[in-house]
Parts: sequence; C-alpha cells; structure tokens
Amino acid sequence: METKLTLKLDKAVIQSVKKYAQNNNKSLSKLVEQYFRKLVSEDEERTKYSPLVEELSGVVSEKDLRGADYLGYLEKKYE
Repeated sequence: METKLTLKLDKAVIQSVKKYAQNNNKSLSKLVEQYFRKLVSEDEERTKYSPLVEELSGVVSEKDLRGADYLGYLEKKYE
C-alpha cells in the first residue's frame, strides 16, 4: 500500500537528487523508498549480533589474521 509522505529538504539537495534520479531513470519517490529500505535492513542486520560480538568486532584485523605468528598462536592454543 502506497502512502504519501511530505519532506522538507534544502532546495539545492532536491534539485541535485532530482537530476540524479532522472539520470538513473528512477523517480525521486523510488530513490527515497530504496534508501529507507536499505537503512532499515542494515539496522536489522546489525541487531542480529549480540552486544559482545559487536564489541569484539574488528578487534583482530585481516592483516593480523594473515600473519603466521598469530595463526601459529591460535593453532597451538586450540590443539
């Protein structure tokens, strides 16, 4: 079910996004809807993890995982 929504935005932003929408063969309404859907889905994905996992996320970088020392440490630790 579609419902009308009124937004107040800076005039320059509206002009820029209208041009963007036209260049991408989409309506402004469709762009806003897609953005809101993405925003909500990303938020839902974030809530799938516990606060502890969120806190630990990024503690070990990809660079650390590639290092032989760290991998060796983990192999010894979990033998």
